Amino acid sequence: MNKIAFLFPGQGAQTVGMGKDLYDNYETARRIFDKADEVLGRSITKLCFEGPEEDLKQTINTQPAIVTTSIAALEVLKESLNSYPSIYSPNYAAGHSLGEYCAMYCAGVMDLETTLKAIQKRAELMGEVKGGAMSAVLNAADEVIKAGIKEGLKYGYVDVANYNSPVQTVITGDKEAVDRAGEYILANGARRVVPLPVSGAFHSKYMEQAGSKFKEFVTDLPLNDAKFPVITNVDADETVTAEAFREKMPRQIYSSVLWTQTIQKMAEEGVDTFVEIGPGTILAGLNRKIVPDARTYNIFDKESLNSTINELRGKLVKI
Repeated sequence: MNKIAFLFPGQGAQTVGMGKDLYDNYETARRIFDKADEVLGRSITKLCFEGPEEDLKQTINTQPAIVTTSIAALEVLKESLNSYPSIYSPNYAAGHSLGEYCAMYCAGVMDLETTLKAIQKRAELMGEVKGGAMSAVLNAADEVIKAGIKEGLKYGYVDVANYNSPVQTVITGDKEAVDRAGEYILANGARRVVPLPVSGAFHSKYMEQAGSKFKEFVTDLPLNDAKFPVITNVDADETVTAEAFREKMPRQIYSSVLWTQTIQKMAEEGVDTFVEIGPGTILAGLNRKIVPDARTYNIFDKESLNSTINELRGKLVKI
């Protein structure tokens, strides 16, 4: 094994029941969920385990729920690796949109309480923004997407929200502009254009006010330099210093998520093994399109944890 990176999922990965298997089997996971309930002043644990789904899909709930579940899985992994002679640490971390906060936690940029408070504030601000639309574009050429956006701009604002993989791009903006862009893209060779069930146009200029308010919030947020690089969404580049994170965190809310470029950057730096930590397997699926030759594993429950550790056993690197 050359180098390894930890990946953390974003909004859309949530499912009712996520994290319960970890909670039931590991005291470490229970401590994380209990701490989240304490810090946030409400039962994130009950929301994750019991839903209802309609509540879990609300931005104000989705973001802290996914972050709590992902961090619980990460801490269980770290504890499980303590039983091996090798002391293991990733070379890089990255997270898709809100998952970037788990990556920062993983790299020591924020402690648990700070991470939970930051993501709660982010979710509150983003949840206040209503209106707009997003659509996922599947298997469309770059030039067709660009032309579709140009067409959509005749009817309002539209831009790229996420570069998820070479075959999946998400567009965002005014509903009519997004719809018209999607119609053009579909008529010119895309396999599918799928409207997404979201409350607002995330990662668009409509989130700039939320970003400005969040900038005020992070001004005095206690941050540390990272123990290893986090590849950040806004520029797909290595970020290490506390002040660089402080500057990028607000921008990430209204900027495109450069996920394809993020994975490609780590692959160029020698990463050949990725571990997705948190609910679902969305990022693993994207990885198969971005870096098909890389090894990608998932950790979201006891079975997947043990399977991943068994696969990695003997390949752990001492840092």
